[in-house]
Order: sequence, then structure tokens, then C-alpha cells
Amino acid sequence: MTSPPSARGAALDLIGAVLRQKHPLDEAIDEHSALAELPPRDRAFARLLLATVLRRLGQIDALIAHCLEKPLPARAAVTQDLLRLGLAQLLFLRTPPHAAVATTVDLAEARGFLSYKGLVNAVLRRLSQEGAALVEAQDQARLNTPQWLWRNWCEAYGEPTAHAIAIAHLHEAPLDISVRSDPQAWCERLDATLLSTGTLRRQAGGPIASLPGYGDGEWWVQDAAAALPVKLLGNIANETVIDLCAAPGGKTAQIAAAGAHAIALDRSPRRVERLASNLARLKLTVETQVADAIQWRPPEPVKFILLDAPCTATGAIRRHPDVPHLKTMDDVGRLAGVQERLLHAAVEMLAPGGILVYCTCSLEPQEGRMQIERLLGKGAPVVRVPLDAAEIGGLSECISPDGDLRTLPCHMADKEGLDGFFAARLRRA
Repeated sequence: MTSPPSARGAALDLIGAVLRQKHPLDEAIDEHSALAELPPRDRAFARLLLATVLRRLGQIDALIAHCLEKPLPARAAVTQDLLRLGLAQLLFLRTPPHAAVATTVDLAEARGFLSYKGLVNAVLRRLSQEGAALVEAQDQARLNTPQWLWRNWCEAYGEPTAHAIAIAHLHEAPLDISVRSDPQAWCERLDATLLSTGTLRRQAGGPIASLPGYGDGEWWVQDAAAALPVKLLGNIANETVIDLCAAPGGKTAQIAAAGAHAIALDRSPRRVERLASNLARLKLTVETQVADAIQWRPPEPVKFILLDAPCTATGAIRRHPDVPHLKTMDDVGRLAGVQERLLHAAVEMLAPGGILVYCTCSLEPQEGRMQIERLLGKGAPVVRVPLDAAEIGGLSECISPDGDLRTLPCHMADKEGLDGFFAARLRRA
């Protein structure tokens, strides 16, 4: 007889799907049929359990290793996941110890891991007594950050800033909202705060679709940092703007809402379909194209192009805690090659005097600053147009020495931070 689905059981499945099968978190959630059967509260709890394990994985695994004489064998991988699940509740979610231990042991038995049931019970009971002091002594920033990311961030930003970035990743991001009009009025209706950049911010949690104005298409979810690159295009009302690699469409919505004729291009038919659905809810009209931006060209050069290039997304770890466990330095190199080809293609589409904004939600310099340096070093017919703090809500700390946008998760820490974004503005000579 199959046991009924539970939040903890779903979280256990998803931990394996992400960490061992290397499925992206959103994809794993979409493919887990039993998760959809759970009540909304249990679905939210499953997501919280999973996110906590992913955010605190380094700390949790160090605690497990502290209690074992030798690592668990490969055949006991699910037992390791059970311990991770129990410790996430016990030490980071403040679940009462008896509940965290009992439910994890019960889950081990329900999944048929009877030979490891005693070990799970012993480790969790021991850490219910010793765990808090051990956690207090851990270097949480360093333990939860893969070596390649830590090295890259220390080289790019210095160790103190790398530490601040890693600490910011341990906390859930707030819900950021872009509105079509009258942000002050929507602040009141949505119980939100209006940031200096024009984004509305409220606490995360609860079903988004049930909030006022969502069904009417008055706003869309978009991190405050993600809303900045479109601002760098300037006044685009009544202009044609090409949005390359446009899905899922948050920046496309900004372009269309600003009164421009948006041409949204993406190589994936499924992603274009999703973009069109999102824009339909917002009652915004755009022209969509399914094509590879490296080969595609418009009928004639245009004055405005936004290139939101595919990247490792290490700037969005607050929202996607699976990223450190799925990406490697090899991915940085592979994607940097794609970004370079896309940049050269975008320059070819740009009319003389036109503006190109290149952006990525990555913290890696290879996907940001170094791309622009390489482009300019190869003699591309563009010049950098530095930002002014007034264009991005006065956030002078988010402007690099070269005049580019460089937001970090530790920026605006007093207001719950930002996603990590890079953007450079270029003008065709």
C-alpha cells in the first residue's frame, strides 16, 4: 500500500532530484506530481524544507560528518538526505526536537530504510543536544559556498564582500513587484514599500495570484535589480526595442509598458509561449519571434536593443538556492562563449547612434565586466555610456568604476538586499 503524500516526503524526493539527478529546482517541482496533491500550506512547507536544505547544505553536511566515523556509502544516499531534512527542521526551522526526530525516523521507515533507522534516530537525537553550539561555531558563509564560487567572488570583490554576499544568500528574498502605473497607490493596496528605484517590495509568502491587481494585469513579479537594465535604455516611448533572449518577459513588459514597440525574441518555442501568456495577462501587446539571436537579424538596424544574455544566474541564488549545486566553473566558460557571440550579433543589429544594454544576473566577472572589455578590445564599433546614479534611484554603490551597473546581494542590506546583476550601456559609433 502506497503511503499518502506528505510535505516531508515531497521535500525528500526533491532533495534527491536536485542534488543527485541535477534537475533545476523549478523543473523538479513542476515534475513532482504528488506535490500538487498537497494542500497549499503543505506545499509551502515542502518548498521551505527544500530551500533550507539547499541554502544550508554545507553546514548540514558538516554536522552529519561530525557524528559519523566515516561517510555513508553511496547506496545510503537517501539516508543522507533524510538526515539533511531532519537537521534543517531541528536547527534552522525551529521545529520542536521531538517532532523533527520522530517525523524523520517515521519517513525512513516508510521509505524502507529500516537498517538505517537507528542511525537516523541517533544522529538527530545527538544533534538536538549538541547542534546549536556546533552551528554557532561554524563559518556559515564559507561552508555553504562552493569553492569555485568563493574563489571567484574573493578575486572579484574581496573577501569581506564575498562573505557578505554569501550571508545574503542564506535568507529568502522578498517579493518585488513592477507596476504599470501609480506605484504609490499600489503600495497601499499591496501593503508594500516603494523603493527608490520605483519597485514595490513586500514580504514573501502566500499565493501571489490572490493578491489585488494580479488577475487584472496591473503588475508583475520582478526583482528590483532586474528592473534596472531597461531604465538604462532611456526614453523609448514610440520607439522599436528588440529584447533578445526575452523569456520569461519581465523586461519585455517594462519595455511595452513604457510605450515602445517591443520585439521579443527567444530560441525556445516553449519559453516564447510562456512569455506570450505572461504578457497577455498584463494586457500588453508585443511582437514575438522564435529564433536564435546569434543568426537572426531584423529587417533593418534599430535604435534600441536589450540583451539579457543566458548566464549561470549566480546573482539570483537568493531566489534559486539550487544554483550553487548545479553550476560549475565549466558552465561559466561555456556560457561566456555564448554571451560573446550574442554581443557581437547585437552590435550588428544596432543602428548608428543606437543604444545597446547588455545584462546578466550573474556575479561572475567573466559574464559581465570581462565580456565588455573583450568586446571593446576587439574593436567593436561601440563606446561605453556610463551610468548616472539618478537613473537607478540614487544607488551610487551599484555603479562600477567603469560606469556599469553592478548590484550585489549585500547591497541595500537594510532593505533586504538585491539580486546580483551586471549591465553595461553601449552606443554604436
